[in-house]
Amino acid sequence: MLLRLAYLTVTNAFAALRLLPMSDRDKDVEILALRHQVMVLERQLGVDVRVRFAPEDRLFLAALLTSLPRVVLRRLRLVVRPDTILRGHREIVKQRHARACRPKRRGRPPTVRSIRALVLRLVRENPAWGYRRVHGELTALGLKVAAATVWEILRQEGIDPASVCLAPPPIRPRPGLHKR
Repeated sequence: MLLRLAYLTVTNAFAALRLLPMSDRDKDVEILALRHQVMVLERQLGVDVRVRFAPEDRLFLAALLTSLPRVVLRRLRLVVRPDTILRGHREIVKQRHARACRPKRRGRPPTVRSIRALVLRLVRENPAWGYRRVHGELTALGLKVAAATVWEILRQEGIDPASVCLAPPPIRPRPGLHKR
């Protein structure tokens, strides 16, 4: 499609250069001849038959006729309606915008290595801490990391996040409160 569009652009650029030495009268005569040809083609095709344009032809027409005001477009004898041309131009702009705004990667960005190293260091130095406690310490340090991220880091390193946390100490009776 791009090759065809480039071909159309180059050939029509040469056609535009051919128009430079022509007088306004000659250009007007050519325009009238082209308009008459369009009318003959429309008459031969009939009302029910639609002319099919290739995508590169639509792009070229949209790019060529975009600079004209809508009022002028409506007066032109075109095989396609001006709204079709304008819709083609909107499609070009929408595709360009979508391409520019598309994220470079899909999904959530990876966790920063320094945070990953800090989580692993905290767990190594404090084996009794669970993933929630590590998350709380990171929050106290001013780092915004979700508890699920801490869980995932530990799981990826082969550390069971649930077993890191020790069970609460058993409740022992106070001395002197027992009856013997």
